[in-house]
Amino acid sequence: MANLVYKRVSTDQQSTDRQNLVLHEAGIEDPVTFEEEGGTSSRLHPLERPKFSELLTYARPGDTVHISEMFRLVRGTGHILDVLDVLHRDRLALRIHDGAFSAMDLTARHPRTGELLSTVKFMVQTLAAAGELQRDLQRELTYDGLRAAEAKGNKGGRRPAVPADRTDAVRTAYLEGRSIAALARDHGVSRGAIRTAVADLLPEHTAADPGAPAPGLPVTLDMPGKVADFLRAAELDDAERAALDQGVTVRRGQGYTLRVSATPAVHRELLARCQPLDGNPAIPAQRKARREYESRVSSLVADARR
Repeated sequence: MANLVYKRVSTDQQSTDRQNLVLHEAGIEDPVTFEEEGGTSSRLHPLERPKFSELLTYARPGDTVHISEMFRLVRGTGHILDVLDVLHRDRLALRIHDGAFSAMDLTARHPRTGELLSTVKFMVQTLAAAGELQRDLQRELTYDGLRAAEAKGNKGGRRPAVPADRTDAVRTAYLEGRSIAALARDHGVSRGAIRTAVADLLPEHTAADPGAPAPGLPVTLDMPGKVADFLRAAELDDAERAALDQGVTVRRGQGYTLRVSATPAVHRELLARCQPLDGNPAIPAQRKARREYESRVSSLVADARR
């Protein structure tokens, strides 16, 4: 009986590091891995994806398909039921190692009719619908946040880094007393981009103890799961997306936190990205999660400046 591992990421900027960690901790023996090309959309039906189709062709009755989380394989309710029908037809087991479906036997059938157990079908449909609702709410919050920002004259999306031909001018202006915020406005970039350009001139760098860690070294913070869920659906730059993908899930009762290792600048950028959560009174749990993360990032910044 073979153990068949399936992996997928939604964009070519993401990595499978988090999936690798979850699957490694599962202790799967002699895994045979099928990994989609980076950027294989979740909107493409799983049965039409090249590597999952290859997995089904390779599989034999009694084999087990392993995935880190359900959404790596499917998103919508219809997709889930289609895949379960195919797995049942081919007599394959499905093992999900993290997330809401991890404690369920999704391939359980009625011993006489052979149909998917009604309780399993109900749970699959309910959890899938809840997941779709969560993603829809996240998109709505992101859209509302962008509209609010545009109303204040701010433009959404990722700002570029400081161009190489302007770096010297930025550094000179900073040494002459120009603030980081003013330089960011002048050059149409984020404050993080300016801080990167003048990193070695910042007070916390020049006044640091010789044995202290450099300000660019990664620092680990626990990000509330509701914040992590929101950010996964948001528009992030490469460094921010990589920090999320490489985060380690830590279970907390019915929820979780994501242990994220990133530079202080990336933590600040991630905090700024989830600002829409603070302006949504309809979901107080998300507001609370965002403020918890803000408190942790603020403490990090304060510690870095001591």
